[in-house]
Amino acid sequence: MLKVGLTGGIASGKSTVAKGFARLGAKVLDADEVAREVVLPGRPAWTKLREVFGSDFFQPDQSLNRNKLRRLIFTDPEKRSQLNNIVHPEVMREIQHRSEQMAAMTPDAVLVVDVPLLLEVGAADRFDRVMVVYANESVQIDRLMKRDGLSLEEATEALAAQMVLGEKVGKADYVIDNSGTREETQAQVERVWQELLELARNEKQ
Repeated sequence: MLKVGLTGGIASGKSTVAKGFARLGAKVLDADEVAREVVLPGRPAWTKLREVFGSDFFQPDQSLNRNKLRRLIFTDPEKRSQLNNIVHPEVMREIQHRSEQMAAMTPDAVLVVDVPLLLEVGAADRFDRVMVVYANESVQIDRLMKRDGLSLEEATEALAAQMVLGEKVGKADYVIDNSGTREETQAQVERVWQELLELARNEKQ
């Protein structure tokens, strides 16, 4: 199985690109979905988060208050690092487990794993190829404001809290520019898909 790590910046359109690959036949795993599962009440990451951040960041039903925690980590790099150190190892372990299961069932497949902090947490070497979804900064800010209901200041802060997208582009094997229309993005996805299929065939030989 050819494993591709998909990453990018906040509101760059990773999910759109992942869905584009899924339509073409790729297996897709979403690290954000896995992250929501590993912090469910009673899981090891949930226990560690309660110890580090305290009960104020949890709902009455004991689930994690993700919005409150997100606002904190946008403005506090130390807390952001603590969160990543707790959650991401659990996420990557679960992704490894699921990818091994998929490889056993469909060894010829191309697996695309959407990991927002792939490069930040040093997980790129777990994948055969790294793909970055790019969007220019003004597009990211506009999407953030519309998607999450943020003010211009809040959207700018959220962007500043992440690795500069240009740095990620420099570390990518493939770059999908998602600054334009969906049709333009999908055309790029289809070109890259053909290359990934060729790589998967060569890997099998």
